[in-house]
This record gives sequence, C-alpha cells and structure tokens, in this order.
Amino acid sequence: MTGLEPLDWPPAPLRTERLVLRGSEARDRAAFIELFASPEVGTYVGGALPRDELEHAVPEVPGRRPGVFVIDLDGAMIGMITLDRRGAERPGHIRPDAEEAELGYMLLPEAWGHGFAAEACAAVLDWFADGLPGEPVVLCTRTANARAMRLAAKLGFTEVERFEEYGAEQWLGMRKPGSAASG
Repeated sequence: MTGLEPLDWPPAPLRTERLVLRGSEARDRAAFIELFASPEVGTYVGGALPRDELEHAVPEVPGRRPGVFVIDLDGAMIGMITLDRRGAERPGHIRPDAEEAELGYMLLPEAWGHGFAAEACAAVLDWFADGLPGEPVVLCTRTANARAMRLAAKLGFTEVERFEEYGAEQWLGMRKPGSAASG
C-alpha cells in the first residue's frame, strides 16, 4: 500500500456480518462508473462526472491500487473505501510532516441508509489498526454532509479543525489509535 507500508496489499477479503471488502475486479467496472456519474454521490465530492467520459477513461479493472477496497454485498459492488496518505499540499493535518492515513468512502445511493458504510469502514479501520498499531487515521468531509458527520462520530472520529477547501467548509476529524468503531 503506497505510503502505508508495511501493510500487505491486497489483503485477504475482509468479511463482516453482511459485506465482503475486497480488491477491485473487472466485474466492478459498471458500478465504479455509476458511482462517479451519480449526481447524488457527487453532491459532496465536487459533482458527478460525465458518464460518456467515464466510459472512455475508466480502466477494465478500476480502483486496482493499494488502499482501495470494494464494498461487496451479495456478490455486487455497492461502494468503495479508500485508505491513502493525506498529501502535505492539502490543508488540514495532525502531524507537522503531514501524510496522515486518511479514510474515504463512497456508496451507491441505493445502499444509503442501511448501515453499510459504518459496517465497512469499521472493518477497514480494524484491519488498519491491526497492521499499523498506534497510527492515527483522519477523515475529511464537508460540514454540510450531515450523514458523513454522523458516521464520523459513530466511527470514533473527533474534530481537529475546520477549513475551506473546494469552495466549501470542510471538517477534519481524527480517530486515535485504539478507538472503537461501532459498525
């Protein structure tokens, strides 16, 4: 995982009560396109991307890189989770050298409201904590995204700061090592 060594990538699929978190496969391509073309999903992430552009740009196996988990429900992709290093050029950090581990997620609208994001994020956070004990994780979301703010609190993130980015007020939260995530 780029910048998150020594974690092995890809890990064995992570299983929760209802979900499987796994690496991307070719069968996920249509769901990736739907995810990034969705106006509902795009509301808080800078807008939906044009479907025709995505059809040409999305590779045969999208999201195949360290840190990207497909959220699989009954054999179908319903969303994705990412773990990346937060770039030093971006605002919002908890370390002087930046490069904190940052959790991100996106789910298809039909998967909203069922607790899947909490369940999946909790499993990935537990996996990360097992592999890199003592490492904090940050999560950034628009303050206007009430659902994301509630999920951050449920997962054990506490506010570090607020700042302006992408033309909107952003909330940066940190999950301390050993924090319990309730999924």
